[in-house]
Amino acid sequence: MGHHTLKIFACRNSRPLGEMIAARYRTTLGESSCINFNDGEFQPSFNETIRGCTVFVVQSTNPPADNLMELLMMIDAARRASAHKVIAVIPYFGWARQDRKDKPRVSIGAKLVANLLTAAGVDRIMTMDLHADQIQGFFDIPVDHLYASKIFVPYLERLNIDNLAIAAPDMGGAKRASAYSKHLGVPMIVSHKQREKPGEVARMTAIGDVEGKNVVILDDMIDTAGTLTLAAQMLSDRGAASVRAVATHPVLSGPAYDRINDSVLQEVIITDTIPLKEGEDHSKFTVLSVADIFAETIDRVYSYREISSQFIF
Repeated sequence: MGHHTLKIFACRNSRPLGEMIAARYRTTLGESSCINFNDGEFQPSFNETIRGCTVFVVQSTNPPADNLMELLMMIDAARRASAHKVIAVIPYFGWARQDRKDKPRVSIGAKLVANLLTAAGVDRIMTMDLHADQIQGFFDIPVDHLYASKIFVPYLERLNIDNLAIAAPDMGGAKRASAYSKHLGVPMIVSHKQREKPGEVARMTAIGDVEGKNVVILDDMIDTAGTLTLAAQMLSDRGAASVRAVATHPVLSGPAYDRINDSVLQEVIITDTIPLKEGEDHSKFTVLSVADIFAETIDRVYSYREISSQFIF
């Protein structure tokens, strides 16, 4: 089994992570390049033969849309170069927040992205901490949905925090927070927010016992960090001894870095599904790499072994 040679490639947005995944797999990243044209078009290409190979292409699809387009073109190129199988490794699945019609006359962006990937000819998707679990069902091909809890839980256990409590920044994150709190055997707090308009939070309260607790706020991503820093301040005001945050995807757009650095947050624990922006202050961030999880899962998928033992819960 697995007699088709395995090759791992990365698009430009995820090259550092791709290199680490390949290194964990005890190989090097395949040779590929991308030509830029003056008008902003680009043309990715494989610079080695992939005929009959099982090809893994690593790329997070956070904006700009060029990141998604580059992945689609790499999948298409692999198909046309007679790859045996093409597997897209998408550590951060962009556009995932558009998973339903939440108001009239809008696109369901996540479903459209699923259709685009399928049209490009992908055989399988590997991703982590989807914003909405049901996106797996947008595909008619296998989706390996990995969880960063595999690295976050051991890290939190090593911190050995007393009076620990896990907090969800909103109702939507309650399920994830509940899984952590059950596994760690600690209480849970839910922040309840009322939004006035998108990206802006008006009021926030806490459900659960906050006084004297060392709180870890849990989320799948940090975008503008507005909700996160507001929740941290509210928990601090209600008597939390310390507030940390754990989030898989550091989208960190707009004022996010300044908000986090100016906030009461003691530490923000993230992964490398999206690289941190250079030139920003990273002093509050702890980056845990997902390279091991992806390398291990790639190996299991390639050799037809189960991956369920990769999950803590």
